[in-house]
Parts: sequence; structure tokens; C-alpha cells
Amino acid sequence: MAASETMRWKAAALAMAVAVVGLAAWIVYPYARSLVIPPESTAAARGRELARDLGCFTCHGALGREGVPNPGSAYGAVPTFHEGTLMMFAKSDQDLREYILDGAPKAKRDSDSYRREMNEQEIRMPAYRDFVSERQVDDLVAFLRASSELLFPPEGLPSEGEELAHELGCFQCHGAMGSGGHANPGSLKGYIPGFYGSDYRELVQNDEELRSWIEQGGIPRLTDDDLASYFLARQRVKMPSYGDRLEPDQIDALIAYVKWLASEEWRGVGF
Repeated sequence: MAASETMRWKAAALAMAVAVVGLAAWIVYPYARSLVIPPESTAAARGRELARDLGCFTCHGALGREGVPNPGSAYGAVPTFHEGTLMMFAKSDQDLREYILDGAPKAKRDSDSYRREMNEQEIRMPAYRDFVSERQVDDLVAFLRASSELLFPPEGLPSEGEELAHELGCFQCHGAMGSGGHANPGSLKGYIPGFYGSDYRELVQNDEELRSWIEQGGIPRLTDDDLASYFLARQRVKMPSYGDRLEPDQIDALIAYVKWLASEEWRGVGF
């Protein structure tokens, strides 16, 4: 074999090896990243994934937002999880737990009229008692509370901030009621963080940083750091800056609302 042809073969082999290594690194990267930088795992975010795996969205629609038609039902369709609809069927977290475990709260299951009503409709809520653990039920309840918007902030700035967050579409990125966001290719952890949990505590260390995130879309502690700024520039979905679009009192309201969510004082509060 001529020397020039040997060189071409070596070059081709090297190129293939580089391609294979690159492909392997690309495949392994998310797994390796999750080992080095553990992703956030809030109860509501885990509940969202579990609801998907259990088939909840098959009947209740994507993320529980649009129930499928249910012939014979008094409501015409399987109920959704959002916009307060859940409050028509459950009055407490315990009611939600019994819907998940037994298909309905005991008081309803013991009611002759309720049983007749269920027999009339084609789609009935299944019972998952033998399929989920107590921890998983807790996660599902957290997801239902978040997605149902049945988290009532105190009157005043927190309540005003909640309304503004809806108007601005904050939850489209940060997840239902800030419970954890969606995928964000190129970002450090691969997703948009929520408004509470360890991710939030790492990204927001004081009120000044929270204000900077809202007004500027970032904070100096990260934008001035070479490694952090690399990921901020590389991520596909970027935090918008609202400093020139909102009045100071509106930003104050958003800060109050996000701080209330981050405090997690809403956990366990009745409907």
C-alpha cells in the first residue's frame, strides 16, 4: 500500500474515532451531568412525571388541562386539574389522597347516589392503592395542588404578584405555580428552575438578587463568573428582563409572591 494511501486510511480512522468519541460523549453527557450536578427534584415536579407514567394525562389531558369526553357523565368530560376545577371535587389534601388511592373519598364511595352516578358514565377514576407508595402519593398531591392553582397567597403584594405572574406567562417556563420548569438545552442542569427548592436557594440568595433576576434577567454573581456566564449564554431559553416594562410596585409584587412560594408556607393549607 502506498504511503499516501496509508495516510488517508489513518486519517479516516482518526476521524471515525473522533466521531465515535464525540457521539459517546454526547450520549453520556446528560447522565454524567446528573451525577456531578444533581437535578432539582421537587415534590410537584416528581408528581408531574409520575402522573404521566401512571397514564393520568390519558384521560385528564396534557398536564391535566383538558379532560377527554366522558359519555354519561354529568359534566360531559373528565375533569381537569387546573383553574380551580379540582375544588368542585375535593376539599382537602386528604380528599386528593383518597381519589388517588381509592378512586374517590370514602364519603362518596359510601353514597348510593354517587355510585349510581359513576355507573352511568363510561370513564371512571381508577384506584392506585396497590401501585403507588406513600411518598408517591405525596408527590402526586403536590402536583395536583400546584397545577390546580389552589395555592392562595396572602392579600396585598403577594396576591397582586400572583396575578401579574399569570399575565406575564411566568409559569409557562417555570412550571405550574413555579413548581419546576421545563427542559432548557444548553443550561447547566438542562432545565428551567422553579421558584422554590434547592435550585431557587442556589440562584437567589437575597432580595437584591431576586430583583435583579426580574429586572435584568440575571445576577452579577453569575454573569461575572466565567463558568456560569458560559452556561447562561449557551442556554436556549433565557430569562427575560422586565426592568423597562414593569413599574417598581409591580416588581415589588412579583418579589413578594415569589418569596411566598419559596417559603413553602402554602404546603398543607386547605382549599
